[in-house]
Amino acid sequence: MKPDDLAALIAARRSNIFIDAESVVSDAQIDQMATAAQWAPNHKRTWPLRVAVVRGESRRGLGEVIADAMAARGDDEAKVTKARTKYLRAPVIFVVASAAGETANETEENKYAVAAGIQNLLLTAEAMSLAALWSSPAKGANDVITSFCSMDNTDQVLGIVYVGTAKKEATPASRPPTNVRFLN
Repeated sequence: MKPDDLAALIAARRSNIFIDAESVVSDAQIDQMATAAQWAPNHKRTWPLRVAVVRGESRRGLGEVIADAMAARGDDEAKVTKARTKYLRAPVIFVVASAAGETANETEENKYAVAAGIQNLLLTAEAMSLAALWSSPAKGANDVITSFCSMDNTDQVLGIVYVGTAKKEATPASRPPTNVRFLN
C-alpha cells in the first residue's frame, strides 16, 4: 500500500448507522477486524484490548441490560426504550473495552491503545466495504455491559461498534484544516 492509498482509505471512512441489519459479516471478517485492533500501538505491551462480538439474539440481550441500567439511573424513558432495540440495527456489534493497568497512568495509557485499536478496526471495516459506527456506551452501564460480555469487572468499555453492509452511504463531512504548528 502506498501512502496515498492509505490517506484515501482514512479519508473515505465515515461513521455510518445506515446498516442493513440482515447483512452478513463473516467470521473471517470479524477476526480480521479484531486482529487489526490488537495491532494498535501499546505502551509497555500490556495488551489491554478486550473484545466481545455480539450477534443474533444476544444483541437484544445487550440492549435489555443497558436499558435496565439506564432506567435504574433515571434516564429519559424515550432513551431507555430506544436502547432496548438499538443494538439490532447491525448484524454485528463489537463491544470494545480496556483492561485496567497496574497504576492509574498505565490504565490511562491502556485506554489510548484501545482507542487506537478501535480506529484500526474501523479502517479495516472500511477496507472491506463495510459500514461501521463507533458509539459510546451509556453512562452508568459499564458494569452491566462488562458482565454481559464476560469481561473483567475492572474493564472499561470504550466503544460499542456497529458493523454490517451499508444500506446507504453516509453523508461526507467536511473537516477543518489540520491545526499544525511547526517549532524549529
